[in-house]
Amino acid sequence: MSGFIKDFRDFAVKGNVIDMAVGVIIGGAFGKIVASLVNDVVMPPIGKLVGGVDFNNLFITLSDKKVATLAEATQQKIPVIAYGKFITNVIDFVILAFVIFCFVSAIQKFKKAAPPEEIRLCPYCKSPIDKDATRCPHCTSQLTKE
Repeated sequence: MSGFIKDFRDFAVKGNVIDMAVGVIIGGAFGKIVASLVNDVVMPPIGKLVGGVDFNNLFITLSDKKVATLAEATQQKIPVIAYGKFITNVIDFVILAFVIFCFVSAIQKFKKAAPPEEIRLCPYCKSPIDKDATRCPHCTSQLTKE
């Protein structure tokens, strides 16, 4: 049983798991920011451009009862197809994907790729060897520092 606990501890405290947890937490907070951007900044002007439409209030009632708003239908537990919320979520996704794309692109531009390390070859057998080797591990020839 102690092997299982040790394996779990090793898994739980690995850097990748902790990094992933931090990413999920920050991603959740970032999602709230993007949702606010979509709902409070982007959607009102789009609604105004298409004639004052509030996308969140677009729905199709699946009942004979007449309701004026989605909130009223929800309160009365009337089944609806809330396609306006779907439109908002699609726009939300597109904006989120665009922001993440811009963020990753910016990080890639700032990252400097490490120059590839020069491969040292044994002068006798032409096998790759460590840069600090004094003897070739393949043919055992004595090497000089170059």
